[in-house]
Amino acid sequence: MNADNPGFLRRWRKRQNFEPGRLGWLVNPFYFARRGLLAGLREFFPHLTGGVLDVGCGSKPYRAFIPAARYVGLEIDTPRTRADFSADVYYDGRTLPFSAGSFDAVLCSQVFEHVFTPDEFLREIHRVLRPGGCLLLAVPFAWDEHEQPYDFARYSSFGLAAQLERAGLVVEVQRKTVADSRVLFQLLNAYLYKITRTENRLLNWAATLLLMAPVNLLGIVSGWLLPANPDLYLDNIVLARKRGGKDA
Repeated sequence: MNADNPGFLRRWRKRQNFEPGRLGWLVNPFYFARRGLLAGLREFFPHLTGGVLDVGCGSKPYRAFIPAARYVGLEIDTPRTRADFSADVYYDGRTLPFSAGSFDAVLCSQVFEHVFTPDEFLREIHRVLRPGGCLLLAVPFAWDEHEQPYDFARYSSFGLAAQLERAGLVVEVQRKTVADSRVLFQLLNAYLYKITRTENRLLNWAATLLLMAPVNLLGIVSGWLLPANPDLYLDNIVLARKRGGKDA
């Protein structure tokens, strides 16, 4: 891309929202969260082959990374999701509108904390997976309340594994993202973001560059200098599998 193109900065800035690069710390208040989440998910994206269901797909930020032969984005049916998101199918928030064994894999990223009936939700995912199919699940651990009032839970790594196993899914791998001092700087920026956010785009840009970018930079340095702490982290990422099939 040519930096002289007037749309270059806008496109670059938009890409930094979910795919922050080396300079993303300048413009993304959630730099550590989004960069850590993408890095963690990319380890497991190669498992998402065949027919893939993206539950709570939003704008489908990870579609380009997933080697699916068939990719279906699903969202709960509300005026906001209809207007703002890129779903292929909408549903009532309870029953997934697919027959049993419809998908080889399910992606569910940063959605599970918004589910009021987690056991029922996981049973539905289990139902639409084929035997041997996999679920790639990402859930916040240390994060502020968001999308209120539809923010219902936080899960430790142990609690999340118990939920999945109770639903008949076998946990194969668990990962924790940003399990070091950067988590503190990310939480500080989440705080600064909420108290400085306005309707004025220029003021928001100024707050990001003047307040949050320096915090990101300090976090980068801190992450280099200080030891990791596996008990305090931003997100859980889990690869789980339905029993049966050739992968059993």
